Amino acid sequence: MRESDYYSVENDGKVRCGLCPHRCLIAPGKSGICGARENRDGKLYSRNYGIVASAAVDPIEKKPLYHFHPGSRIFSIGTVGCNLHCPFCQNYSLSRYYDEESRNIDSPVTPEYTIGMYERAAASGGFMPGIAFTYSEPIVWFEFVRDTAALVKDRGGQNVLVTNGFINDEPLRELIPLVSAANVDLKAFNESAYRKMGGDLEPVKSSIGKMIEGGWHVELTTLLVTDLSDSITEIESAAKWIASIDRRIPYHLSRYFPQYRYHKPATDARLMHRARDAAKTHLDYVYLGNLSEENDTECPSCGAVLVSRNGYRAVVCGVDSGKCTSCGRDVDIVM
Repeated sequence: MRESDYYSVENDGKVRCGLCPHRCLIAPGKSGICGARENRDGKLYSRNYGIVASAAVDPIEKKPLYHFHPGSRIFSIGTVGCNLHCPFCQNYSLSRYYDEESRNIDSPVTPEYTIGMYERAAASGGFMPGIAFTYSEPIVWFEFVRDTAALVKDRGGQNVLVTNGFINDEPLRELIPLVSAANVDLKAFNESAYRKMGGDLEPVKSSIGKMIEGGWHVELTTLLVTDLSDSITEIESAAKWIASIDRRIPYHLSRYFPQYRYHKPATDARLMHRARDAAKTHLDYVYLGNLSEENDTECPSCGAVLVSRNGYRAVVCGVDSGKCTSCGRDVDIVM
């Protein structure tokens, strides 16, 4: 438990959280939408500070990040709580943990202890030096992520976020110098669908732009949820918007399966191929997730395979000194 950094005191002991666009007004003894930030006696506290609910060593491709140190592994940690409430969430046991208000987790760890966990795991070798904050929403873990990420950077490591991007500008600016890469869930490309997931599209688009301006390597993912975010027209609109920033941004289209409170049929594989084709008219790199597909990275100039992939296994095979070995084009990959 730690006092939160972004809030203001209102009338009658209430506090206004300033971390994300919800700007929850929280009465004493209550929590915001995420469940992770609680008003205790007129002060806002982070309930999940130091709560590592899940930790593992993952391929970087699992984030998914295909153009950021491909073929490497990264120490990954996550907490509980989320500021959206997607009815199809695959990690709902973590994201919706605080829906039962009496729940709390003891035995928090410090950022220093977390660095020790990472260093012990990394001793086995084959790691990209750094930590991925993932599994549940790292934004609602803001203070712990910031404090830990600062230690990682001090040690020469790199930090990765897997996030919904639903964060206010001021806290995001604090993270900009600490983070190297992010995969952002662009959950849909219409406001109606975002409202069903408890969010808004425009703040996410704004965050993506600021991350890129801040020098992060950014990849985007849209889960093609049946009858919610699987419109080919909207996928093409999203691809056009992404291309207006940079057509080299990798875009992952992932297959939905029934989960949690959403039971529509899984995304049709043929629709996913049509969505990929539509997106590729505007973007250089479009990948399909949750399908048994080859997701090689090919050179946009000559078509040569730069990175060969089989599931989460990736082999860099067509890159030398940052250039395509076939045509000499600079590759759009952080090596």
